[in-house]
Amino acid sequence: MSEQSLRVIVNGKSYLVEVDDLMASPISVRVNGKPFSVEIEPLREPSREGIGELAVPPSEVSAAPKAVGAPGPSVQEVIAPMPGNIMDIRVEVGDHVSYKQELCSLEAMKMKNSIRSPRDGVIAAVKVREGQTVGYGEVLFTFE
Repeated sequence: MSEQSLRVIVNGKSYLVEVDDLMASPISVRVNGKPFSVEIEPLREPSREGIGELAVPPSEVSAAPKAVGAPGPSVQEVIAPMPGNIMDIRVEVGDHVSYKQELCSLEAMKMKNSIRSPRDGVIAAVKVREGQTVGYGEVLFTFE
C-alpha cells in the first residue's frame, strides 16, 4: 500500500498526518514529522439512532498524541487489523524481519491485504497457519 497524507484539525489546530500501510498493526504514522505507532480499536456498538457513538468523549481528546519514537520499536505482537483468512505466511520462528516486510496476507471481503512488520526484529512465534480464520485483534506473530 502507498503512503497517504492528510491534514486534520483538532481543537482548532492543524496537523499534517502521513499514514503508512493501513493494513499493518500497529499503523505507523507521522504527525507534523514526528513518528507515532497507532493501534485501532473498535468503537462501541452503534446507538439506536443509527450513526453511532464516539468511543472517547470530545472533552477527553488531547491536542495531539504522544510520540513513540521510531515506528513500532517496542511492539511485541502483530495483531489482525480485521477479521479474515490467513494466506501466504512468509516468515518462520527465528526469522529476522525488517520494518514493513510482509509477514503474511490476510484475505478479507475478497481482498488480499498485506500484513507487514511494524519494526525490525526476530519472530518469536507464528500464532496462525495458512487457511486459518482470524478475528479482529487476534495475535498473528510475536517478537523476541
